Amino acid sequence: MYWPVDPDTLRAAKINGIGMLDKTLIGKSFPPLTVDVDKWQLKFFAKAVGEENPIYFDEQTAVAEGYRSILAPPTYGVTLGCAVPDPFARAKAVGLDATKILHTAQSFEYFEPICGGDQITLVATITDVFEKRRGAFKFMVEETVATNQLGQLTTRFRQTVVERT
Repeated sequence: MYWPVDPDTLRAAKINGIGMLDKTLIGKSFPPLTVDVDKWQLKFFAKAVGEENPIYFDEQTAVAEGYRSILAPPTYGVTLGCAVPDPFARAKAVGLDATKILHTAQSFEYFEPICGGDQITLVATITDVFEKRRGAFKFMVEETVATNQLGQLTTRFRQTVVERT
């Protein structure tokens, strides 16, 4: 299971009904999530982001180009992290209100390609939580590392979300 049985054990304290950021979770890595990469999802995603290169749609072309199967578009890996019951669990764990958060920044580092048929294991780590403007803005920064079934690092992505209280 990706999240503990009792997610309330990760929720931050509340004082006067206002969530307090739980800085003890900085550096905490959550249990790994392993996701199968379906070829039809890759094709659908590639079409949605406007890719036209046949390596994203045609297996023979992708293999001829040296890939194991059709290739995942560059930002596809981050979508795999949504394959959990609650994609906002980490934000809630540090004390953010998931109904009030905005995605403010994201960055990617690419290593080995993600291909159709791969099994990708994601490990998310909370790297920072902080407040600005006397708590009016609460931020969480996380880094997710993705490896394939061969143990190869495929992607490292970082994201920052903010809650305006």
